[in-house]
Amino acid sequence: MAQNFAGQFLAIAQILRPQGRKGEVAAEILTDFPERFRALQSVFLESSGQAPRPIEVERSWPHKGRIILKFSGIDTIEGASRLRGLQVLIPWEQRTSLPTHHYYLCELQGCRVIWERQGREIGIVTEVEATGGVDVLHVQRPDGKAEVLIPLAQEICTRIDIDARRIVIDPPEDLLDLNELGRGKS
Repeated sequence: MAQNFAGQFLAIAQILRPQGRKGEVAAEILTDFPERFRALQSVFLESSGQAPRPIEVERSWPHKGRIILKFSGIDTIEGASRLRGLQVLIPWEQRTSLPTHHYYLCELQGCRVIWERQGREIGIVTEVEATGGVDVLHVQRPDGKAEVLIPLAQEICTRIDIDARRIVIDPPEDLLDLNELGRGKS
């Protein structure tokens, strides 16, 4: 049985392909804090269904909106090719502290969404979609039949309590109805 490592690690990059001929890889940056790569000495590589394995970082540098990583012991194009698709992880404890009212998106998954004014639970956050603007919470209704989309805006999500796994919302009256209509219901 595969062990679940969620909450123990934070993904900061996704390896895309080899870069160069000496074992370097190009990776998509998944962190809002790319400056962390400058001081990075070791990371973990995620392999599906297996425990993340530690690996030393020899060098890293930005290149065309990506990060180039050179890992110890990976010295060929073939070795770098075997890393394609793996996530680069750091231990959760090494995450950057965020200012008030900012959250790691993965922290919001699994939170209960409560419409306080109506006194009812809307559902559970199953995904947080980064849109480049206001992120969107995908909330599965308790009956399991419908998904509701809720903008992650402070005016709507009035209180977020990560420890209690709870998001209190105060949406405009029509927001949840729009979700239903947008999904072909009338």
